[in-house]
Formats: sequence, structure tokens, C-alpha cells
Amino acid sequence: MRNIFDRQLAKLHDMMIEMGNMIERSITLAIHALVQQDETMAKQAIAFDTEIDQMEKDIEAMCLRLLLQQQPVAKDLRVISAALKMITDMERIGDQAADISEIALFLIGETYIKKLEHISQMATATSKMVTDSIEAYVKMDLDLAEKVIAYDDVVDDLFDNVRNDLVDLIRKDAANGPQAMDLLMVAKYFERIGDHATNIAEWVVFCITGKHAED
Repeated sequence: MRNIFDRQLAKLHDMMIEMGNMIERSITLAIHALVQQDETMAKQAIAFDTEIDQMEKDIEAMCLRLLLQQQPVAKDLRVISAALKMITDMERIGDQAADISEIALFLIGETYIKKLEHISQMATATSKMVTDSIEAYVKMDLDLAEKVIAYDDVVDDLFDNVRNDLVDLIRKDAANGPQAMDLLMVAKYFERIGDHATNIAEWVVFCITGKHAED
């Protein structure tokens, strides 16, 4: 029975990696759509969200089968329970990447009021957090999970930079206001993606230690 359970658990890990890859791809499409003003990429990211939603349902079904059929205890139970929590955050990351792409579509054809270097940096940073949090789960790597949690400060600092830049642009010219608000919303979505990656990492810590940040 243990061999069967181990194979099913390995399958769960593979599915988590696949969903992680999907949301990374969604983030990449979203930022490229924004920076390059690419309608095709924006629409791909929006459509991709449906696949991410389905993956969440598939992983949830797998977790429930493991809980009902195998009745795991101790660490195995924590691993499965954490996966159920993590996929909620992963699905929301997909939602936010789609939201960013919606804004990218709206801004196509406009000249940007500023270079998007800080927003691009946020995209890179949050994508790394997502990748590392999933890797920490699969490898049960406490050190990596804790690094993801600490790295959220980097994303928060980048958000502050974006917000301050945009506020200055509005002060200089009120006509910058509408686009500045759209770009601020994009930055806020990336900040939220960082928060969700942090949540995922915190559930990895729970898997390994039995303790959660909310405890």
C-alpha cells in the first residue's frame, strides 16, 4: 500500500510542478504583453487562465482521493493538506496575470508615460518567488521556502518605487493620471502575486515543521 501511496504522491508533485510552470508562463505572457504592447500575448494569457483553473480542480481531486483512500497521517497529511491550500494561491496568481493582461490590452496603442523597468523587475522577482516556492514544496526545502518569504520585501520595495514614480508623474502633469492609475494597478497585481508566493512558501514551512505563520 505504501508503494501505491508513494506513486500517487509523486504524481501530485508532478501536477504541482505543472501548475507552477503554467502560472510562470502566464506571468511571462502578461509582462511581455504589457511591455511589448502585444495583443496576441495578452489574449493568450487571458485564455490560459482557464487551463490554470482546470489544473486547480484536477489537483484538488487528486488530494481528496489521497485523503479518502489512503487516510494519511503526520507529515504525509500535512503535505496533502498544504497542497490544497497552495493551489488556491496558485489559481489566484493565474487570475492576476490575466488581470494584468486585460490592462495590457486596454493600453495597446498608447505611448507609455514612463519606462516599465520597475514593473518588469517586479515581474521577474515574483516569477522567481513562484518558481522557488513550488520547488521548495517538491524538494521539502525549508531554507528555500524561508528565502522566498524574505524575498517578498524586495517586491514590496519595487512596488514602492513604482508608486512613487507614478505619483511624481501625476504631480507634474495631471494628464498622466489615467495611465498612471492603470500602471499602478499592474504593479499592485504583481505585489499580490508576491504575497501569494509567500503564502505558498509558508505552507511549505508548515509541511516540514508542522508550524504555520498564522499559528
